Amino acid sequence: MSPSVQVVWFKRDLRILDHEPLKRAALRGQVLPLYVVEPSLWTQPDFSARQYSFLQECLEGLKEDLALQGQPLIVRVGAVTDVLNRLLQQTSIAGLWSHEETGNGWTYQRDKQVADWCRTNGIVWTECRQTGVIRRLESRDGWANRWDTFMAVEPIETPCLKTLSGIDPGHVPTASEIGLSPDPCKGRQIGGRKAALDTLESFLFKRGKPYRAAMATPVKAFDACSRLSPHLAFGTLSMREVAQATWDRQRNLKHSNEPGKSTWQGAMRSFSGRLHWHCHFMQKLEDEPRLEFDNLHRAYDGLRSREPDQTRLRAWQTGETGLPFVDACMRALHQTGWMNFRMRAMLMAVASYHLWLDWRAPGLHLARLFTDYEPGIHWPQVQMQSGTTGINTIRIYNPVKQGQDQDPTGDFVRRWVPELAQIDPAFVHEPWKADNASKVLDKTYPFPVVDHLSAAKEAREKVWAVRKGYAFRGKAADIQSKHGSRKSGIPMRGQSARRRNTRRKDPRQSDLFGDGA
Repeated sequence: MSPSVQVVWFKRDLRILDHEPLKRAALRGQVLPLYVVEPSLWTQPDFSARQYSFLQECLEGLKEDLALQGQPLIVRVGAVTDVLNRLLQQTSIAGLWSHEETGNGWTYQRDKQVADWCRTNGIVWTECRQTGVIRRLESRDGWANRWDTFMAVEPIETPCLKTLSGIDPGHVPTASEIGLSPDPCKGRQIGGRKAALDTLESFLFKRGKPYRAAMATPVKAFDACSRLSPHLAFGTLSMREVAQATWDRQRNLKHSNEPGKSTWQGAMRSFSGRLHWHCHFMQKLEDEPRLEFDNLHRAYDGLRSREPDQTRLRAWQTGETGLPFVDACMRALHQTGWMNFRMRAMLMAVASYHLWLDWRAPGLHLARLFTDYEPGIHWPQVQMQSGTTGINTIRIYNPVKQGQDQDPTGDFVRRWVPELAQIDPAFVHEPWKADNASKVLDKTYPFPVVDHLSAAKEAREKVWAVRKGYAFRGKAADIQSKHGSRKSGIPMRGQSARRRNTRRKDPRQSDLFGDGA
């Protein structure tokens, strides 16, 4: 090995293009590109083997890409500080480089330990921005403009690297090798840079035309949504790359005669706006890490028990609530690792309101199922859908009406809840009303665990009761000042000033819950 190296620590930025730490480190000397597989991270209750399998594919692609630049990826297993200590015994570390990360509580504490290690060993750790999230942000004023400015910068070129000698590149362990339980997910998306680029291309030019109208229903959303969320979460694409590709598509559409041009333009406007919201929600967790664990508005403390009703929780987790559309969405999520925003929101709302479960346990379950789990988006959205932020409208989804609206033919329900095959299609969303209900319910499929109408009414009364009083409103105003959007909407590239000044769609309607884009 070289007597002195610049260590580039890859985290959730598994690419070589538009990678500022890699470029800056290469300008200063020999680069050691490092990924540390941390078994303790993967045993956290919000992580899962399906996510790790996606990561494996991303790392294999990154290894190939770095090798083509001159130096393969170095993979090590263990705690990051232990890995750095071992490297320090082999060579001199001139600097540590990485992107900033808005991760879960475990990675937050891990990064503090790495910072302490760097100070102890006299090594400068340089962290670079990767998204629109701004570390140590003092005010949300002007945040959207700063997002636009950051995303408009030319993507950073990939540097050539010199080959390190005398160091074993290591291998990427399997999920079982680091002690993860089997997590079959046959419909999971494939990881890696190539898959990311293919997904982006197909969305912008083939699949995305019905995006605006189709994003709400799981019948169409699996094809019509971008499906870029896991790639953004693991960084096989940078947000800047996606934003600029979208803007290019908008500009090209403006001057094209493409069939369905106006529909395409509407889809791209909607998607461009949701890229802003992606970082808007991550900024919340960056500014207030306790969001992962505590109610944002503390007036809701004690409203629901932190010890959940296990029978209700298990029924919800396994897709056995007796509410067909809810169960179909949960089962589809188990098998695919993805669900569109509206259905993610409905699943969380049913758990929080109808089943009256504290948001933490359901939030962890969803986090494990989402291949695209992004803590900075996930936990603020979990709280938003549970009504504990103090600043968002209480949204209690009617699970029967959602099924009737989003799956009017019942095809989605019948696919994922085959126990209802004998039920008349007219009653597939309310099988208890069917003439032959007694032949199915409580035999092959359960009765609903709650009466959804009365449960919603009771929940609404409890949540709104907390909102009464001057003290609640004063704290809510503080939360709004710190975390709320400064505009009625987010400016979108390619739109006229008149349209930019028009009130945008409420962020609750975006398809970015835990990404979900």
